Amino acid sequence: MLRIRDLTRTHGSGAAEVHALRGVSLDVHAGELVAVMGPSGSGKSTLLAIAGGLDTPTSGSVTVEGTELTTAGRRELAALRRRRIGYVFQDYNLIPALTAAENIALPRELDGFPVRRARREALEALRDVGLEQLADRFPDEMSGGQQQRVAIARALVGERRLLLADEPTGALDSETSDSVLALLRRRCDAGAGGVLVTHEPRIAAWADRTVFLRDGVVIDETGGSSVQSLLTGTAG
Repeated sequence: MLRIRDLTRTHGSGAAEVHALRGVSLDVHAGELVAVMGPSGSGKSTLLAIAGGLDTPTSGSVTVEGTELTTAGRRELAALRRRRIGYVFQDYNLIPALTAAENIALPRELDGFPVRRARREALEALRDVGLEQLADRFPDEMSGGQQQRVAIARALVGERRLLLADEPTGALDSETSDSVLALLRRRCDAGAGGVLVTHEPRIAAWADRTVFLRDGVVIDETGGSSVQSLLTGTAG
């Protein structure tokens, strides 16, 4: 589903040069949810942005279902993000002038789907995150947690095959977080591939495995159920 090889990303030059990623390789298969953990500045969000075609690596390759992102044109990347990649932004990235349903339906409408069908799919996605009653509210009429669930619904609408989520439960309480994670888990169990960036071991435990980044380098990897005990030092 996702194949990353020898990925590097460098910002700036000379004395101001920063190496966000240093030779990272990662495979994500259909049916698999992979968590990425690490301290602030370790390269987690940069890795996710490059995997979603939102940033360009300095070197290395990124392939999504056979499409090489580093050589794809702007239109091909845009189509890929509308149809096959669902991205949950840490800051929600909702359009203020559109309602919740309109934000979710927009990628489908841009892809040529009739407005009525796009609206129906948007309402289904809102129902999945428990917000169908807020379909006609604008982002500034919703709480941060509600906006985050709308952003998650937008990432899941349609037939996205690769789900990329940057701290998707950061503004949610534990009960709502669990319902959202269960939804991501079901989509992956149904055949999608997923990458989940988080700093919480409890969240990472939903994944099949966890990759640890530090200073732009993969330093370790473990099964999802072992994450909490690994980070807390408890047996398990």
